[in-house]
Amino acid sequence: MSKLYTASELEKMLSNGESLANLPADAKYTPMARDILRREKVTPSKSPSSSSAGMPSSGKLPRIHEPVLPNYEYNWKLGGDPKSASELQRFFYSKEIQQLKERMCHIGRRIWEKGYVDGNGGNITIRVGDNLVLCTPTLISKGFMTPDDICMVDLEGNQVAGTRPRTSEVNTHLGIMRRVPEAKSCVHAHPVYATAFAVSGVTPPSCLIPEPEVFLGEIGLAKYETPGTPEMSDKVGELAPKHQSILMQNHGVICWGKDVEDAYWKMENTDAFCQTVVVSRSLGGVKQYTPDKLIDLIEIRKKLGMPDHRMDELRECELCDAGEYTISNTPQPTDCGCGGTSSSCACELEEKKQTDADTEALVQKITDIIMQKLS
Repeated sequence: MSKLYTASELEKMLSNGESLANLPADAKYTPMARDILRREKVTPSKSPSSSSAGMPSSGKLPRIHEPVLPNYEYNWKLGGDPKSASELQRFFYSKEIQQLKERMCHIGRRIWEKGYVDGNGGNITIRVGDNLVLCTPTLISKGFMTPDDICMVDLEGNQVAGTRPRTSEVNTHLGIMRRVPEAKSCVHAHPVYATAFAVSGVTPPSCLIPEPEVFLGEIGLAKYETPGTPEMSDKVGELAPKHQSILMQNHGVICWGKDVEDAYWKMENTDAFCQTVVVSRSLGGVKQYTPDKLIDLIEIRKKLGMPDHRMDELRECELCDAGEYTISNTPQPTDCGCGGTSSSCACELEEKKQTDADTEALVQKITDIIMQKLS
């Protein structure tokens, strides 16, 4: 039977001076253990011998299998949540759930090292059942958690497992998960640049950088409510079906994804994007590409299985100016991509023409009345 290596076992081997290159060819690894292999730039051997016997005359190694992307998404059996207290405890301390706890601690360390949280700020969740969610506890530094610190709640926020009390802000995560089944993990933090946008009550503009359009989509903005309250949960939850990254006004940022790594990446994407906008505006402003280019990026996003409402709800000439609170931009003398020229869109020009025509008709009507009176 293949041996399963955990992250702690590999770290122990490294501390003892052992080489990870000699691990068994049929060994299996936890997601955290694979992170260590990548960090150490070690590719486990795929055959019992490292000799060149059997190598093709071309000198190229044969491909044993097609490369695949790692998948950290947790899938549970619908209707299979543990029922009794003993079943719940066994589930909470099972090997697969322990691995998810390790990954949450790993992400917690990363958001702390990036400076996205200070003190006991931020929180992380992973959905693990129809009605079960792992969450970080209250009053703990996210950079120094252990799996024993993680707790578990139901979708109403009631704690069902764990020795430390859950964070009150888990309710905001649950507000997202109740409305979006695809949201299997949420990460909340206070990265400086993205939080500055949240404090200012604005979102960064569209049509600037391809990556945010593909991996984030349109960034949302939730009006301020007291953290941890049902009102905050509702405000954020209502935006979640259309936005995977949400600025919480005067508070911070919350992102959701198919797994905790995905949700964390979106947090990084959001803050890096906001930082770029701040710096570029200090250099004299930003120049957007045209809406037709954004449509290409939205199509890529949809092919990756991520939601995007913009093409269904907005006219093409509105795509690069989406969002009620989007930060204003210096008008650019470019084709807007929907038939207009200069800094105006065709639809805006059409509205202006209609207004001018209405005004002219009104003036003519008044003129006619006056002439009749004079007659």
